[in-house]
Amino acid sequence: MNSTKLFSKSLTQNGLISRFYYTNRVNKATLYSRISPLGSPDKSVEAELENWLKNGNNVRVAELQRIIHDLRKRKRFTQALEVSEWMNKKGLCAFSSTEHAVQLDLIGKVRGFLSAETYFDKLKDQDKTEKTYGALLNCYVRQRQTDKSLSHLQKMKELGFASSTLTYNDIMCLYTNIGMHEKVPDVMMEMKENRVSPDNFSYRICINSYGVRSDIEGMERILTEMVSQPQIEMDWNTYAVVANFYIKAGLTEKAIDALKKSEQKLDNKDGTGYNHLISLYASLGNKAEVLRLWGLEKDACKRYINKDFITMLQSLVKLDEFEEAEKVLKEWESSGNYYDFRIPNIAIIGYAKKGLHEKAEAMLENLMKKGKATTPNSWGVVATGYLDKGQVKKALGCVKAALSVTVENKGWKPNHKVISSILDWLGDEGSIQDVEDFVASLRKTIPVDRKMYHALLKANIRDGKRVDKLLAAMKADKIDEDEETKTILAMKSR
Repeated sequence: MNSTKLFSKSLTQNGLISRFYYTNRVNKATLYSRISPLGSPDKSVEAELENWLKNGNNVRVAELQRIIHDLRKRKRFTQALEVSEWMNKKGLCAFSSTEHAVQLDLIGKVRGFLSAETYFDKLKDQDKTEKTYGALLNCYVRQRQTDKSLSHLQKMKELGFASSTLTYNDIMCLYTNIGMHEKVPDVMMEMKENRVSPDNFSYRICINSYGVRSDIEGMERILTEMVSQPQIEMDWNTYAVVANFYIKAGLTEKAIDALKKSEQKLDNKDGTGYNHLISLYASLGNKAEVLRLWGLEKDACKRYINKDFITMLQSLVKLDEFEEAEKVLKEWESSGNYYDFRIPNIAIIGYAKKGLHEKAEAMLENLMKKGKATTPNSWGVVATGYLDKGQVKKALGCVKAALSVTVENKGWKPNHKVISSILDWLGDEGSIQDVEDFVASLRKTIPVDRKMYHALLKANIRDGKRVDKLLAAMKADKIDEDEETKTILAMKSR
């Protein structure tokens, strides 16, 4: 597992993102209940806000702030910014430095650091506080603006605004994001020299900086220091990061010890920690622990979401435990969770990689019979596997299926080698109708090329048909005849 996934990339220190969102408990229409279902993160919410007012409803600032908070957690930043700007425009409350900092951060996320700079420059002097300076620093760090980040930090130091843990964490994140991991411990040292107390995230970033450099001794030294700090309450995430680096270093016993300590710190109501530990035990090849933790997660969490199923299936496929994976798939199907093709696709791609292409194809066909969405890429992977086995006819069937679902996946392009081989085979063995139908499907996805015409020419010549119109069409498509074309045309005289 990538170590960066084990500690939050977010530059805030809010911990884990909640799996549960605010809901209206009284089944009564609220402003939140109108905005929350607006699906796409980029869908405008201003019309709902205006309609709410036009219908004579009150707008409470506290509710708007809660909506902004929730939309940010759900990464619907454009909508969160829209609500914040609407609230400001309507003058519903005088923005404090806290509201300005939130809006500045959202502007940086949605429009970039230059727009955030402009907003910051227009603030009144009394609003240029540690919070708004920190929000702008966050924008610079997020977009890896090293010079601007360090220059801005210097201004904050001069103004006495660099006294928070978050500020130093931002700079450690900057060095992490640009791959200068060796600089992270220096920032940590400066932090302590300036009597700013590191928090869990500070230590985790520092531990990571040693781990990515394979400095296990340095990593252990920081972990020992962290454990000894009275203000620090050890968390599962830190031990999981350490376990991950032990696994990479081949230190299995130490990895298991760290995983056991991590498990002791898990929040039983949140499956995120269970997911990380399941993935790490899968990396160790430990099926028993993977299944044990899955059982614990299901007992501990009120419900398990698609992300949980994805983690579990990925782990089981990594372990080649396909029977267990099929059991988990059945659990997902009966869970009532929304359909997400990524979940069955884990098993489909797993089967394909194991050479079990018939099994993968059967799963795809079953989904299509149920009216469920599939992707052309998955069909393409199975087609490639069949082609590698010399089963061109089966590869053709999969490519046809892939082409039939490209409407929803417009960016997909078929594998050139697969298409070329199928066209060669059709030209030699397929009927004119087979070739024409396949080429017609291909032309909706990729430009017509010489290979397509060659297949059509060969099929027509084998059937004794004239090819004058085909040659004229080929010329109209600006495809010149080459030596292979001449060889194919010579078949007429045989």
